[in-house]
Amino acid sequence: MFDPYKIREDFPILKREINGHQLIYFDNAATSQKPRQVIEAIKEFYEKHNANVHRAVHTLSQEASELYEKAHEETAKFINANSMEEIIFLRGTTEAINLVAYSWGLRNLKREDEVLVTLMEHHSNIVPWEILAKIKGFKVKYVDINDDGTLNHDALENAISKKTKIICITHVSNVTGTINDIKRAAKTAHEHNALILVDGAQSAPHLPVDVKDLDVDFFTFSGHKMLAPTGIGALYAKREILVKMEPFHGGGEMIKEVAFNPIKRASVISWNELPWKFEAGTPNICGGVGLMAAIKYLETLGMENVEAHECRLTEYAIKRLHECRKVTVYGPENASKRCGIIPFNVEGFSSHDIALFLDNYGIMIRSGFHCAQPLHQRLKLPSSARASFYIYNTKEEIDKFIEALKEIEKS
Repeated sequence: MFDPYKIREDFPILKREINGHQLIYFDNAATSQKPRQVIEAIKEFYEKHNANVHRAVHTLSQEASELYEKAHEETAKFINANSMEEIIFLRGTTEAINLVAYSWGLRNLKREDEVLVTLMEHHSNIVPWEILAKIKGFKVKYVDINDDGTLNHDALENAISKKTKIICITHVSNVTGTINDIKRAAKTAHEHNALILVDGAQSAPHLPVDVKDLDVDFFTFSGHKMLAPTGIGALYAKREILVKMEPFHGGGEMIKEVAFNPIKRASVISWNELPWKFEAGTPNICGGVGLMAAIKYLETLGMENVEAHECRLTEYAIKRLHECRKVTVYGPENASKRCGIIPFNVEGFSSHDIALFLDNYGIMIRSGFHCAQPLHQRLKLPSSARASFYIYNTKEEIDKFIEALKEIEKS
């Protein structure tokens, strides 16, 4: 059975006290905490197996290479990719989207083309396309959302045209927790001969993901939001697309051969096999090991159970937040349509004031724009406070959170 109280025993940081109160960590959309299993996997790698990968025939290099390749294989299984060839390790979602923009977009987007981006996107799925648009001259076209923060599918389907080359959309909003219908969006894209890129930073840690069932062309996610260390994440892309794409970074590891032609007085370069073609230089080997340990931990819990637990917490939190007289909650009311992310404000207080007040009670939340300023502008919000839940959070913590908010209302 899924038992958050037993799960909490695996997380050393949750034993901390902040300002005389037991730590309550509600900033999981920003980054998750790490279980002992992940910490021990990292420790064991550095104590027993540390070496560079794919560089030598000695024992340590062979062991490190095997672990790093196994991490790719486990990641592929986690999201049901066809093979590790479709999994590229990067620093996280931001770098993965930039890779798609420059490796695919730089060579495939022309002046007359359009890129569709929704107004609920994280800046990581906006800024790279705007930068590239200034270079290539194509248009970034924005798709509206509904007033409750859900995607306006009619607007998306009306916006797409023969000029559209790719739809860039988040699976789960990092502000409202809205879960988008990616299968419907992918179907719309493919009916118009366009590709679809999905920002899965907030979905891969919280609900089952099957990239083949979703039929997405690109899917990105970050390890640090799903129990793994920072600086590691993955890009999934269909093999037939990756084969045609040029590398993003150049250097060691991503090449098969660099030879000098004395007649032409030029180098002849051939690329390495997938996925190494896109992983230049010494990679974050230990990060890959940590990601693999995190994935195994989540698989032991079962992603369906993770999703159900968060849904229960979200439903309970929204119900209790409605008891507060001065609190306004944003996003879909139905907890089944969102992950465990709840943006809110308290009348008379800025989001930073709320976060600082809660910190006095040992409660960690986020405040500000959450790297999604266009969404806040669309919802007419100066900023928002955000509570976000994960596998180790409990109803009792939510009760303490509500008690603290009621204290804010009195002040």
